[in-house]
Amino acid sequence: MTFRIAPSILSADFARLGEEVRNVVAAGADLIHFDVMDNHYVPNLTIGPLVCAAIRPHVQVPIDVHLMITPVDRIVPDFAKAGANLITFHPEASEHIDRTLALIKECGCKAGLVFNPATPLHYLDHVMDKLDIILLMSVNPGFGGQQFIPAALAKLRVVRARIDAHKAAGGQDIWLEVDGGVKTDNIAEIARAGADTFVAGSAIFSQPDYAAVVQAMRKELATTCS
Repeated sequence: MTFRIAPSILSADFARLGEEVRNVVAAGADLIHFDVMDNHYVPNLTIGPLVCAAIRPHVQVPIDVHLMITPVDRIVPDFAKAGANLITFHPEASEHIDRTLALIKECGCKAGLVFNPATPLHYLDHVMDKLDIILLMSVNPGFGGQQFIPAALAKLRVVRARIDAHKAAGGQDIWLEVDGGVKTDNIAEIARAGADTFVAGSAIFSQPDYAAVVQAMRKELATTCS
């Protein structure tokens, strides 16, 4: 299994954002995770396409945009033009999930669904063939620095089984991402539950040496392959 580490700029120093994203990519990040909150779907307000466009020239890795907003469709083309490579959204925030997934792909991005800790997985039933990524929240969205919710591990196992069955039936590969409370001391357990892509915010950006944290995380992930 290929593992990917996606630092969330929600925990970065916004006064030095260009420098921050350059440094974290130099430290070994595979993606840059971009949290978009609207103070409507979630109780916080963060950043939009202009910031995405501003950091795009600073990084050569994919930008992974997580839309915690409603409505979704209006803003998708703006993020695609701003340089997003992957765009994920919450199914309950879209009036027409299939249409939103199609819109993201029409804009040239990979598409995925995001599930909050208490959101049921039945939204996957008829769109597995449309997905490039499934993101499971292991905290309730809105704020960084929260503690990992252990029940997310069982949910990860269920989704991993669904992805494996989909692939065994001839379907495409789908990344399984997890976001919330991911740290060096729990990343291996999360990987064993089925995740292959890991969003980490404060666990990386709160430390003085980003490379040391990323390397420590990769060392923990390597134990799951032995």
